[in-house]
Amino acid sequence: MIQHKSFALTGLFLSLFGFYSHVLAADITISNVDPPMWWTGMENPELMLVVHGKNIAALDPVIDYPGVMLRTTTRSENPNYLFMTLEIGDAAPGIMEIDFLDKKKVIVTYPYELKERRSGSAERGSFGSQDVVYLLMPDRFANGDSTNDSVDGLKEKANRSNPDGRHGGDIQGIIDHLGYLQQLGITALWTTPLLEDDLAGFSYHTYATTDYYKIDGRYGTNNDYSRLSEECHKKGIKLIMDLVPNHCGSDHHWMKDMPMKDWFHQFPQFTRTNYTIATLNDPHADVNDFTLTTDGWFDSTMPDLNQNNPYVIAYFRQFAIFWVEYANLDGIRVDTYPYNDKWRIAEWTKAILDEYPNLNVMGECWQHNPAEIAYWQTGASNYDGYDSRLPTVMDFPLLDAMGTAFNENDQYWDKGVSRFYNLYVLDYLYPNTDNLLVFLDNHDTRRFAENITFDIRKYNLAVTHLLTTRGIPQIYYGTEILMGGLKDRGDGDIRHDFPGGWPGDSRNAFSAEGRSEKENEAFNYLSVLLNYRKVNPVLHSGKMIHFLPRDNVYVYFRINEEKTVMVVLNNADEKISLDTARFTAYLNGKRTGRNIITGHTIDISSLLLEPKAALVLELE
Repeated sequence: MIQHKSFALTGLFLSLFGFYSHVLAADITISNVDPPMWWTGMENPELMLVVHGKNIAALDPVIDYPGVMLRTTTRSENPNYLFMTLEIGDAAPGIMEIDFLDKKKVIVTYPYELKERRSGSAERGSFGSQDVVYLLMPDRFANGDSTNDSVDGLKEKANRSNPDGRHGGDIQGIIDHLGYLQQLGITALWTTPLLEDDLAGFSYHTYATTDYYKIDGRYGTNNDYSRLSEECHKKGIKLIMDLVPNHCGSDHHWMKDMPMKDWFHQFPQFTRTNYTIATLNDPHADVNDFTLTTDGWFDSTMPDLNQNNPYVIAYFRQFAIFWVEYANLDGIRVDTYPYNDKWRIAEWTKAILDEYPNLNVMGECWQHNPAEIAYWQTGASNYDGYDSRLPTVMDFPLLDAMGTAFNENDQYWDKGVSRFYNLYVLDYLYPNTDNLLVFLDNHDTRRFAENITFDIRKYNLAVTHLLTTRGIPQIYYGTEILMGGLKDRGDGDIRHDFPGGWPGDSRNAFSAEGRSEKENEAFNYLSVLLNYRKVNPVLHSGKMIHFLPRDNVYVYFRINEEKTVMVVLNNADEKISLDTARFTAYLNGKRTGRNIITGHTIDISSLLLEPKAALVLELE
C-alpha cells in the first residue's frame, strides 16, 4: 500500500523515483492522494483521485497506462487540490505512473498502485440474524502493544488515570483475546472507529476522524487491521467496521486547507444540529428545522460535511468501498445515519451494495418509536418515497423496553413483559425484522447491569430474551460480566477498561479464575445461550409466535421445520404455576422439553416457574 508522503519540489534539479526533471514551478508539493490505492475489476469502473499538495492545480496530470483513461480534471478555487476522474477498464494490476506537467514538461511523477480485486469479494457474505455481534471500544478492551500507547505526531498521549483520556487499548489487544470471544460464543465483532482521530482531547472514541485512510497509530497500522480481519475469520468471527461519513474531526487537514468552499456546511457562527431526527420523516416539519438537523454541526469538534457537493459524496463512497476491499470486511456500521443528507446517504449506501450485494450495512437511527425506526430500513413504504437502502437498523425502542421491563412487577397491559408484546405487534412496520439489531446497552447508553442493580435473575431474563427474540443480538463488552457504568457520571463511566486487559491489572476477567462467582454465573449463562444459538437456526430464522402476557409471564415460540423452542419469561416476584394447555397448537403433542441451560428434560404439561426466571425449552 502506498503510504501518504510529502514531496517538496523547490529546486531546479530533482531526483525522484529514478528520474530527473527541471522544476518550473517554484513551490509545488504532493502531500497525499486519496484513495491511496485501488483495485481493478470493480463493478464501478470510475475512480476519483483527490490530489492534495501546494499549488498542485498549476500542473496538468497525464496518465499513460493500458486500460486506464483520465476522463476529467477538475480544479476548485483552492490551488492546492486536483480532482481527477479515471475510468479503469480492463487494466492489469501494477504501478500506474501519474505525470504532472507544466507546459508539457514533467515536473513530478506519482506512482499509484492498482491491485487485483480479491477473488469472490463481490459475492462475500455478511453478518445477519444468524450472528451475535460483540461491540467493543478498542481503547478500553485490551492493551496488546504498550509501545504505541503514545505516538509521536499524534496530539493526545496515554493517561489511564483520566476516564476521558486514552488508555492504550489497541488492535493487538483485540487479536490476543479473540479466543475469549470464540469461547463466549460470539460470531461477529464490531469495534467503534479505528481511523485516526488526532484531536487534542477526548480522542479515544475516534468518532472525529482526521484521516479516512489511516488506522490511528495508537491502535496500530493498516496492516494490523487487515491482520485482525484475518485472525477473526480463522476463528469464525466476522468483522464489522464503524464508519462516520456525516462529519470529520476539526483537526482534519481539510479544516486548515478546504478543498472547496462548500465542502462543509458553514454558518456565520458555530451552529449545532438540533439533534431531532424526527424532523426528517415529519410530513409537517418546518424546512429550517429539517435543514438544521442535517446541516448543523454534531459538535464543535465535528464539522458537518456537505454531501450535496458531488465530490464530497464521491470521496466518501470510495472510502467505504476501500475498507471493505482492503480489510475483507463482513459489514459496516454507520454512525449517526440520519444526520447525513438523507438522499445522498441513500446513494452512498446503494453504491457500496452495488459492489457488494450481500454486504450488510447497519445504521444508527436513534429514535424511540418503531414507526420512526422503520422509516430508515430499506423497503419501507414511506409517504415521501424515501428508501434509505439501509438493510439493518438498530432497535432503540426495544432497548428502551429492556431497560425498564424487568424492574416492573405490575401486571398492567403496558408494564413489565407486556412492553415486549406491545412492541412486537408493531413489527408489521418493518420491512425485515430479522435485520434489526437488538441490544441491552452500548457505548452511548447506561450500562444494563446498572438498570437492574446487578440482579443476576433479571440479567438472565434479559439475555434470554435478547438471544431468543427476532433480530441480530449485540452484546456490549463487559455485559457478560455484569460490568457497570452510569451515563450520568460521564461517558468514561460506561466505557471502563476490561479487567485484565492491561499488564499489571489486579485481576483478569478474561479467565474464570479472575472473575467473581457472580460474574462467572452471568458469563456461563450467557455463553450456554450463545453457543446453543450458534448451531440452532430456529433461534435466528425460525418463525416467532407469542402470546398475550398473563401475570407478568411472557411465552413465545421459535419454530422451523426441524425444531420448536418454547421460551418462558416469568417476570413476577413469585412462583407461578403455568398451565400449558393454552399453547397446545404449538406443542404438537410433545410432552417433554429439554432445558438448554441445564440439559435436563422436563414435563411440559404444567410448569412451575421460579420467581424472576426464564426457561428455554427445546421440545422433544
